Amino acid sequence: MALFKNMMRRPGPRATACWLAANYIRLVKATGCWRIEGSEIPEKLISENKPFLVAFWHGRLLMMSLAWPYAPPFKMVISHHPDGELITRTIGILGFDSIGGSSSRGGVGAARSMLRALKAGEYVGVTPDGPRGPRMQAAEGVVFAARHAGVPILPLSYTAKGNKTLSSWDRFLIPLPFCKGVMKWGKPIEIRTDADAQEIKSVTTALENELNQITRQLDSELGISPIEPAPRTAGSSS
Repeated sequence: MALFKNMMRRPGPRATACWLAANYIRLVKATGCWRIEGSEIPEKLISENKPFLVAFWHGRLLMMSLAWPYAPPFKMVISHHPDGELITRTIGILGFDSIGGSSSRGGVGAARSMLRALKAGEYVGVTPDGPRGPRMQAAEGVVFAARHAGVPILPLSYTAKGNKTLSSWDRFLIPLPFCKGVMKWGKPIEIRTDADAQEIKSVTTALENELNQITRQLDSELGISPIEPAPRTAGSSS
């Protein structure tokens, strides 16, 4: 593992890894049987030129480019740590931009980055449990950004029958070629621009619950063992 990490610090191996990852995603898109539910939700907002945030769990990040065949640019919030740089370069090969930041608890930098992009009328994707978790628990930075930008949050998740689930903190799901996959958009989650701290907390909980509900529903439909959120510590709340 140490040898692998050292190799990934070198420009050549990093570029090769990103190229391979991007083309693996293309392969899974091309060979898999994919269904997208609820696409009328983002399409309506896009047709009205209304920006929004897209929220999805870190463990269901790999195939998110599949959900955006639309003309307006879509940016993803990616952290500045080394793994984040790999993701940034990979999605860049697929034609997507990124903005720096982190949605982990206390991720003020990410909130500011999202706010600038949203106020510029852009569409932004973020993992509310990234980059380090806890798994499938939403941080308030996403809702904070939506409140100040005056935009809704659209939950999004996917699953695939025929996958490899890693033992990483996020239980990262990798669909295999020729898989059967389904992706689902949830209804917009609104937050008032004058919402107080308690309302931000309440909406964060609603976002977390909706994302988990969609993910469990999709896993159940395809007969996949569900991935459960990380256990909450004594000091955590939602």
